[in-house]
Amino acid sequence: MTYHEMYRSTTLGTTLREALDEMLAHNLLQPGMDHKVMQKFDQCISNALAKRVKNRLSLRGHLNTYRNCDNVWTLVMNDVEIKDSSAIMTVDKVSLNSPLICKI
Repeated sequence: MTYHEMYRSTTLGTTLREALDEMLAHNLLQPGMDHKVMQKFDQCISNALAKRVKNRLSLRGHLNTYRNCDNVWTLVMNDVEIKDSSAIMTVDKVSLNSPLICKI
């Protein structure tokens, strides 16, 4: 299964990348090992979010743009009402990115 790299831009992902770069600079890590660590990070963060996050949101708004590139869907919506179990929020614009996960 291929894991998407979208979580690398989070605080956790960028901090991990910086730590790996520093370890490489001080020869504390073998070349190429940083790529394996980042791939494992992609796998672990995807699995953890899939298993542990149980919250559901409901979105209602006007779909402005949608596209699928490299099996990642991007939806851009305007005038969006976001509902969860305890609150309702309205925002002017929302951009959603979601990997397409297919099990064969």
